[in-house]
Amino acid sequence: MAARSLLLLIIALNMLSRQVVVGDIGTAASYNPPYLPTKCNGNREDQFPAGNLFVAVSEGLWDNGAACGRRYRMRCLSGNRRPCKADTVDVKVVDFCPISPCPSTILMSNDAFATISRSGQKINVEYVQI
Repeated sequence: MAARSLLLLIIALNMLSRQVVVGDIGTAASYNPPYLPTKCNGNREDQFPAGNLFVAVSEGLWDNGAACGRRYRMRCLSGNRRPCKADTVDVKVVDFCPISPCPSTILMSNDAFATISRSGQKINVEYVQI
């Protein structure tokens, strides 16, 4: 009975917060061109999806290169000075984080980052593989 009460309390708190998380949580930042070459497909221009909605992932998501081509739906959860837009963005993994150590879980192309955030600073994100 205590477990059921706890579950109901968690559900109620999630409903009150209006931010029910269904995916993984991490951080995201934008990164600037040049985007080529990538660890996934080298210098091939056709690896980039329409609208330049792509990402480079850190070691935790890289999976020894198996992450190449994976798609994620992302949304901004929080950050400094209320950066989040209400939008989500679907992105494609095209690279391993080119910066060592990687400054966030996911580095987003400038276009992808601007879809979900008004800020140029690191944000907290929810992401789910689609």
